[in-house]
Amino acid sequence: MDFLKSHPRFSFKLDGVPMHQLSYTVKESFCEDRLVTEYIFQGNLKITNIARKYEKHGAYEWVNYIENISDENTGILTELYDCDVTLPISYEDPLRWQAWQPSIIEATKIYSPSGSTWEKKEFYCDVDELVGNKRINHIYPNNTKSYCASGGRSSEKKAPFFNIHKNGEGYIFAVGWTGQWHAKIERTTDTIRFMSGIENVSFYLVPHEKIQTSSVVVMPYKCDYISSQNKWRRLVKEHFSLIGTAGRDPYGPLCSNIWGGMTTSAVLERIEKIKEAKLPFEYLWMDAGWYGEDTQPTPDEFEGDWGEHTGDWTVSPYIHTSELRDVSDAVHQAGMKFILWFEPERVVKGTPITIKHPEYFLEKESSSGNGMSTNLLLNLGNEDAWQYCYQTLSDLIEQIGVDGYRQDFNMSPLSYWRKNDTENRNGITEIKHINGLYRLWDALLDRFPHLLIDNCASGGRRIDIEMLRRSIPLWRSDHQCPANYDVEASQIHTQTFNNWMPYSGTGTGRSYDTYRVRSAYGASLATNWSFSQKEAFADTAEKVEFIRKYTNEYLKVRPYFSEDFYPLTEVSTNLDTWCATQFDRPSQGNGMILIFRREKSPYETAVFPLFGIDENASYAMTDADGGTWTVSGKELIDGLKVTIPKRAAKILFYKKRVKQYD
Repeated sequence: MDFLKSHPRFSFKLDGVPMHQLSYTVKESFCEDRLVTEYIFQGNLKITNIARKYEKHGAYEWVNYIENISDENTGILTELYDCDVTLPISYEDPLRWQAWQPSIIEATKIYSPSGSTWEKKEFYCDVDELVGNKRINHIYPNNTKSYCASGGRSSEKKAPFFNIHKNGEGYIFAVGWTGQWHAKIERTTDTIRFMSGIENVSFYLVPHEKIQTSSVVVMPYKCDYISSQNKWRRLVKEHFSLIGTAGRDPYGPLCSNIWGGMTTSAVLERIEKIKEAKLPFEYLWMDAGWYGEDTQPTPDEFEGDWGEHTGDWTVSPYIHTSELRDVSDAVHQAGMKFILWFEPERVVKGTPITIKHPEYFLEKESSSGNGMSTNLLLNLGNEDAWQYCYQTLSDLIEQIGVDGYRQDFNMSPLSYWRKNDTENRNGITEIKHINGLYRLWDALLDRFPHLLIDNCASGGRRIDIEMLRRSIPLWRSDHQCPANYDVEASQIHTQTFNNWMPYSGTGTGRSYDTYRVRSAYGASLATNWSFSQKEAFADTAEKVEFIRKYTNEYLKVRPYFSEDFYPLTEVSTNLDTWCATQFDRPSQGNGMILIFRREKSPYETAVFPLFGIDENASYAMTDADGGTWTVSGKELIDGLKVTIPKRAAKILFYKKRVKQYD
């Protein structure tokens, strides 16, 4: 706990006075791996900092709870940074005006991934990117860099993860706030200062009001960049994921996706085909379109007015005559579990609940200037609205028999929050909403201990450490929404998202194409062959065999995705190159390599040096398409030579051979 005790962890101003100039009392208490520090300022402002050390991983986490313990308003808090730490880092000279560019190798680099924006290069950082004559992701003494969320969703445009690296050492930071976080990084010659919190807050607390603000995770390390990211993945897997915990599935799910506006009879027909063919799907995932008291059936998401009914969580009697219970029963009888799509926070104006209880919702002015937006935001900071949301969702989960709760969020909430803040209470609407969101998911997990929560927000636009500890992003990017999306995006997302989380998933598209399906393999997989009623599902022996072959292959490769991860090629959208990724399992002494030669690559052969290999051992190699051989560890470290045709995907497994002794 020395790190926590020797470093101030947060800062703020109270009525314009910096925290360190205020008089306050401090009380510390220890409980196993936790340090609880209570501060009381001016007799009425109490801040409780709860910090934890993850000894095995050398990482630290803390969160602040801010409370008014009096009968009068507190002073106004501004410049609130829930994380404000200054840490040592290798010496670096200030940047000077000179002919020679500073050394790329010696630079202090900030790996700060982009967010999810329907693009190929999501969750990516070109750390050495040169703009003009400056490397925009390098930081030099006397420099400050600023970052923030976009529109109130935590990983839209910019994700709340940072790896600050120099000369084989550094720090990984993760900001735990599912709203409008911001961060600043300052560099001196021998320190790094990291500051993060909720953007543009300036508020007082009313009597006996209590809020939670953003959390942070800090992981110091001494190793190379790739090794540090694997240390981070192990931390997230062990302490910030529900996958594999008691009573839960050991891996992310293999899903057959289906459109919710499809009639019950069509859904049951698809379930029966899965059952008859003994296809190894673990979940049936029903997407939007199933709700609304007068919503009509639609074959897929591109028809009908189903979107206008979002917020009316009545199962449509015109689509599903038995309120989805027969669908859920059929799913369970087929040996699967049932995932159902919801979007409780975004509610279309005019749906029944908005008329009955308009006080539950926040509005904003329409950007078109034609009055108010048709989208309303359910105010999870309003207790009555929260109770309505929790009761509605928990009743449906229980009555229908839902095993996986998929929560989407297709709007930017920031303008709603800020429009509804009152004088000297800037940020409170957002804070209470996000507190309500965490409370909602925690309450659902408490009531349904084995519930799988899928975190979606127009794809992966709400991924942060607080969401990862409660959920898994099964659909990490909306780039995969089109049936024939650019397949290279999935290959790139495998290289980028996996830096920051051991569990995430994507979709296959609807083509029966080996290259496309293998490109989508990940810690979870959603298949889309059953999705649209316009397209026949498993109607030929060839299609059934294709689905069976690649779903079974996926189950074989899936265990490899959640341990160590090594990109073997640079991230590229070009079609004249290769893309290769290694997933190594130190716990098992084996691993897997995913290799793709893109359609315009002129290179028949490529060589890939592997990581995590014992050069004194020999390894059994297996090609997923057939063939086995033995190779020395030294050969794998020097480079595995692979030859494949254009637009082809290759999966190779390796396993360390155990020496036999007489």
